[in-house]
Amino acid sequence: MPEGPEIRKAADKIERAIKARVTQEVFFAFEHLKPYENELTGQTVCQVETRGKALLIHFENHLSIYSHNQLYGIWMVRNAYNYPITKRQLRLAIHNAKKSALLYSASDIEVLTPEQIPRHPFLSKLGPDVLSSKLRSDHVLKLLTAKQNQRRQFTTLYLDQHFLAGIGNYLRSEILYVARLHPRMRPIDCSDNQLETLAEASIAIPYQSYRYSGITNDLDLANQLKAQGQKRSQYRHWVFSRAGQPCRICKTPIVKDFASSRRFYYCPVCQPAKT
Repeated sequence: MPEGPEIRKAADKIERAIKARVTQEVFFAFEHLKPYENELTGQTVCQVETRGKALLIHFENHLSIYSHNQLYGIWMVRNAYNYPITKRQLRLAIHNAKKSALLYSASDIEVLTPEQIPRHPFLSKLGPDVLSSKLRSDHVLKLLTAKQNQRRQFTTLYLDQHFLAGIGNYLRSEILYVARLHPRMRPIDCSDNQLETLAEASIAIPYQSYRYSGITNDLDLANQLKAQGQKRSQYRHWVFSRAGQPCRICKTPIVKDFASSRRFYYCPVCQPAKT
């Protein structure tokens, strides 16, 4: 499933194609959304917003299209009415004179009023967006030390969208590695300095991933490995998907483990378990 940085990158591309432009046609595949096609046609797109892994397209008439890609959804931006050859099902299309924003395979699509957005079952329960320009490390630190989170393992806490929105499998492993914390530790097990480092990494790593197209490894090291001919999958991360390969710092083999059927990765030396 795409994580916050990938959704924001998609939103940037969509925004460049449709923001401040008048729609010529809006298409919905689902019958219950068909009545909104006429309401949104001829409207100007004001903003493309992300909230964690969800996306909101706001129109000048104050209606918004909510979508969540889940596992299989994918956005494509093409020249107007230039559809790709694909076996995917088109679920939403927003056309203007120059471009078309096309959403394939997603099933979680709604049209919301401003009053419905804060009451939406998914959006209303989201924690702060990890890529929000308003989010600071002291906000994250406050969440980490909140009573309801102190005894939750990081493996669980860092996939909870009510805690921080936009973090998934790869960001969880990478954030915890950079903070040098074992994934099965809890906030209550950590020193103040460790929690401060974790709070900073919780913002820095997602932002780096967004800024550099998914690369969470040290950027200088990633560039060196790329120059040596390594593939992107080999230089992209510190630990994620690197089971059995040497830690980039201490050379200890990276460990792959599971929590609630979701995989995570860590270095047993750089991220020692609490004893």
